[in-house]
Amino acid sequence: MAEKVLMKGNEAIAEAAVRAGVKGYFGYPITPQNEVTAYMSYRMPELGRAFVQAESEVAAINMVYGAAATGERIMTTSSSPGIALMQEGISYMCGAEVPAVIVNIVRGGPGLGNIGPSQCDYNQSTRGGGNGDYHLIVNAPHTVQEAVDLTYNAFDVAEKYRNPVLILGDGAIGQMAETVVLPDFKEKPSKDEGWELNGAKGREARSVKSLRLAEGELKKHNWHLHEKFLEIEKNETKYEIFGDDFEYLIVAFGTAARVAKTVVRQLETNGIKAGLFRPITVSPFPYESLKEASKKAKKILVAEMNTGQMLFDVRLSVQNDEKIEFLGKPGGEVFSPKDIYEKAIQIFQK
Repeated sequence: MAEKVLMKGNEAIAEAAVRAGVKGYFGYPITPQNEVTAYMSYRMPELGRAFVQAESEVAAINMVYGAAATGERIMTTSSSPGIALMQEGISYMCGAEVPAVIVNIVRGGPGLGNIGPSQCDYNQSTRGGGNGDYHLIVNAPHTVQEAVDLTYNAFDVAEKYRNPVLILGDGAIGQMAETVVLPDFKEKPSKDEGWELNGAKGREARSVKSLRLAEGELKKHNWHLHEKFLEIEKNETKYEIFGDDFEYLIVAFGTAARVAKTVVRQLETNGIKAGLFRPITVSPFPYESLKEASKKAKKILVAEMNTGQMLFDVRLSVQNDEKIEFLGKPGGEVFSPKDIYEKAIQIFQK
């Protein structure tokens, strides 16, 4: 039964996964996502489910790969340097078409950086940080409630397409506490999908692998993965337009978009018709929808907590660089409404 509670973001994400039917969690502590691992360390065992604190992030993602290959709902979480260590395993999972859910509570980088909220992993997440031709499905929540909802549904989406889903959060969403409505408990339907390694039952042998050495086999598989992503793009791309009657547009995702909503309201009170375009899936990116929205805008301000990564996708969408201005805030720092408001006034009133 759905219930309304006050929860820290990291713990709410963990509980959403529990209620989505996750059967195994494998992780390694790193700030600012430690509360997920701590929460799972007692929540999973009390439900008779598997929790393992691995010896490293490399070990954790390979445990996820192996456990998810049995067809169960499996999850890991980490923060930026830890996700970087997982990239090889993520590439293997995409190549083997093994579904799982991965959560990145992003901190400032590069390297160890700091533990402040950041959006500096956008390129890593949306371009594929490992080797080869593959794509992750990447969702970017801007509230704790949305993080709950996207995590809860991510397992279904991952299984539908046999593709890992990544929740791209940040330290602000992970550490803030908000009132959320927790969803009902659900279980994965107990059926044989025809690919998972669930024991010999008088059937032909199955193989879950990313190694394809036969002539032309890998080329065929890569085109299959590409066609699958086009299907994901058609069915799963999500975005929000906040403020329909706009003459100027702010484009932002995650926590930056949350701040930008306040700015849109402030601009409206000062007679400036502004709107916010917020990608919810940043992979696949809503190129066509942003392209259409941009036609109404005299000027577009892209706001990111980095030095300009989603900016490239906005340029691909809009195809008119003269319209676009950028405001960045790297180094593990969160925009204040004043930051975005002053930049918006500067460019929208030219």
